[in-house]
Amino acid sequence: MAKSFHILNGDALREKFPSSLIGEIIVFRECLVDGDINGDSDQEFYQSRAQFISKAYGDVKPERYFEITVSELEKIKQIPQESSVYLWFEDDLFCQVNCWYVLHQLSNQHHSGEVILVRPFTRLEYGFGGLDMQGLKEAFERGKFLSNEEFLVLSKMWKAYLSKNDNELYDLVNELPDFFSYLLEAVKAEVARRPSNGDFGRPEQSIINIIEELQTDEFAPVFREFCKRESIYGFGDLQVKNLLEKVKNSK
Repeated sequence: MAKSFHILNGDALREKFPSSLIGEIIVFRECLVDGDINGDSDQEFYQSRAQFISKAYGDVKPERYFEITVSELEKIKQIPQESSVYLWFEDDLFCQVNCWYVLHQLSNQHHSGEVILVRPFTRLEYGFGGLDMQGLKEAFERGKFLSNEEFLVLSKMWKAYLSKNDNELYDLVNELPDFFSYLLEAVKAEVARRPSNGDFGRPEQSIINIIEELQTDEFAPVFREFCKRESIYGFGDLQVKNLLEKVKNSK
């Protein structure tokens, strides 16, 4: 009998994950939407991520990154080809980039078993955090089993994201059926991050607008408002704090 694996989008979901759902749990502790994601090998990729995380977030030393993050990423590479893999990721850009990476890894491993997308059915800003244990079970039961063609297309999203090939991102989304229409908003949000004509990208410009409207650059109110307006990005406090500092330092 094939094994089952649940790849979760963070420790918050791990803490409330229904014990009745059978399978090995892998916690994806990364934020690939932010920072350097290059590397000619997995080890180079891990090293660049460790350095970025340590510099950008401060409280995570490179050795700690390898201990808590790389150890889980390596588990993905050990998943047997015929296993059922449940991907518990939300619809925002933060989660989707991580999901694309996982799908790319599974494709590289010639995964032949079932791949199932488990998405929350709450409003975007709440995600899995807006579901109780019964709600998580219902999300599991609503999981989308990927066809071979859908799996192939989705696995290509990571490379397109990595190379910042916006046209390919749009083309890949357009190859998918209507169920995946949520990806279009994530791709639009990604493309809008690019500065143009010397201006900031969408996230920074949103921060500027919020500061002007609220008449404050204090983190707490800016963060709350950003999460309301720009929930498509899925940014946490650390990402928004760095955006705020970037905007303030530009003045």
